[in-house]
Amino acid sequence: MNPVPACPKCGHRPAAPLGPLEACPACGVYPHKLRPPAPVPEPTPAPSQITKPRPESFDLSSGDWSLPKDESDPLELGLRAGLLTLLAIWGLRLALMDLASGEIGSSFMHNINLVIHEAGHVFFRILGEFMGVAGGSLFQVLFPAGIGVAFLVKNRDPYGAAVCLWWTGVSLMDVAPYIYDALQPQLILLGGSTGEDGPHDWIYLFDHMGGLRHAQGWGRFVHLLGLGVMLGGIAWGGWVLWRRYREAKR
Repeated sequence: MNPVPACPKCGHRPAAPLGPLEACPACGVYPHKLRPPAPVPEPTPAPSQITKPRPESFDLSSGDWSLPKDESDPLELGLRAGLLTLLAIWGLRLALMDLASGEIGSSFMHNINLVIHEAGHVFFRILGEFMGVAGGSLFQVLFPAGIGVAFLVKNRDPYGAAVCLWWTGVSLMDVAPYIYDALQPQLILLGGSTGEDGPHDWIYLFDHMGGLRHAQGWGRFVHLLGLGVMLGGIAWGGWVLWRRYREAKR
């Protein structure tokens, strides 16, 4: 046993350290008989209090817009590539549909976009009549774009964001015939009539903004814009998969 410079009980410091069997001259306690206090175990948190660390937010400035490494399984990459190919073929087929007759209105994607379009009228109505009318077409485009931003920033999933960019482009192409139709209405709307006989969003909007005579030109422009955005989504998704494929081979 080592000499004790101070009494562990009263703290008295004698002139010379206490020997192994010497008692403290102040309190008479033999230091070697005192047991050190048992360590107090730290409380174990309840299961409900144990939280998994949240993933770090996606750094847009890093330039690393590829898939996370845990999503580079060859089978998963193949399935993603197959889906992207189908979306590319589907999107090009939608783009080749006749703009003037609104042929895209008979597609499956139009049925999805139509629900979102009508919801936009409801959501934007609180901003006034003009925004309530414009909100249908606006929300139809903003909805898939917003989901894409959430995929990219929140889930760190650039592939999912690329698919949503494809959807945004298709939504623009879906709005284009409605814009084109404002000059010479012939599309049958939900009420069962054309815009001449009932409410037509873009006739109303052009009446307030002006430029109704250019409606068909705007329709063509939005159609081409949608095609570009859709192809951009396909290209981005393909680049994401190709980059992860090359990294997986290393």
